[in-house]
Amino acid sequence: IVVEQNRARVETLRAQGIPAVSGDARDAVVLVQAHIAEAGMLVVAVAVVWRYLLHSRYGLINHGLAQLGIDPIDWLGDPLWAMPAIALMSVWKNFGYNMIILLAGLQAIPEDLYEAASVDGASRWRQFLDVTLPSLAPMLLMVGILTTAAHFQLFAEPYVMTQGGPAQRTVTVLYFMYEEGFKWWSLGSASAVAFLLFIIMFAFTLVQMHVARRTEAL
Repeated sequence: IVVEQNRARVETLRAQGIPAVSGDARDAVVLVQAHIAEAGMLVVAVAVVWRYLLHSRYGLINHGLAQLGIDPIDWLGDPLWAMPAIALMSVWKNFGYNMIILLAGLQAIPEDLYEAASVDGASRWRQFLDVTLPSLAPMLLMVGILTTAAHFQLFAEPYVMTQGGPAQRTVTVLYFMYEEGFKWWSLGSASAVAFLLFIIMFAFTLVQMHVARRTEAL
């Protein structure tokens, strides 16, 4: 809906003779808006949709596999596939937000850098290594920290899709903390898990920042 409204707004501006975003830039705006809509969806609603997509009998994914001659997979009932299925859904959920951050970083890179590299005889690959990646380093660091934090705090997906099963294979740290605190009322254990989670996330953040600084120094 958001994408269609903005398409209509652009067309109205063009009909009135008012300059609007055009060409590749307009397509990029529409693409960003689509991913903003995806990133803003409620996690619970997304988890419910994916639970039906991964259904062993009626799921669209198994239907596609059947068209390829592959036997259906019990994505959420098989201990081997349950966590990879949730991980796939989580990666998809965070993709839109991360893409917006990286796209903003790409648009902020001056064209003069690429022109200078091209004059010096740099190939596309060398431009990517020597211009794009160093310029995106702060954005990559932020995306890495946010993604790491999001996956450490994975809760809604296993809660809605598997309830921690099968065979406790999808019990994440946050889900374990929830069970200890609100199911078994072991508040001391839940508090300890929360504190350890903070320490681990803080340590991972420090390591990521240290690696990013060393990379910039090189």
